[in-house]
Amino acid sequence: MLVRGLLFLLALILLAATAEAGKNKKEKTKKDGSDCEDWRWGPCVPNSKDCGLGYREGTCKGESKKLKCKIPCNWKKKFGADCKYKFESWGGCSAQTGVKTRSGILKKALYNAQCEEIVYVTKPCSSKIKSKSKAKKGKGKD
Repeated sequence: MLVRGLLFLLALILLAATAEAGKNKKEKTKKDGSDCEDWRWGPCVPNSKDCGLGYREGTCKGESKKLKCKIPCNWKKKFGADCKYKFESWGGCSAQTGVKTRSGILKKALYNAQCEEIVYVTKPCSSKIKSKSKAKKGKGKD
């Protein structure tokens, strides 16, 4: 009987400790977060030059926050790093302009960025002609 009482008491203590630990975890997440749900985020602004590490500012009902962000240094596209597109294959080379074109459809806009639904990109046509077969070296002596 005494053993049952001790086990019951031990179970209550463990249950209370677990509940208290859960409350502390919830308080920490509320402390870091915000009650505001309508954040407006600006573009990623690099710390120096036009790429690399930087920050983006957000505002919501008088509150403001800064988040770390990064713009890849090979990212030179006019539509920005916060707009993600799904691109189709490159089209054929235009003899008149010497460029080929492909389009991209908006897949995701990060941080409420203002993105175009469809974008078009071009690149110069390759001047090299690729051959599918390679020259074979002769084996042995004639």
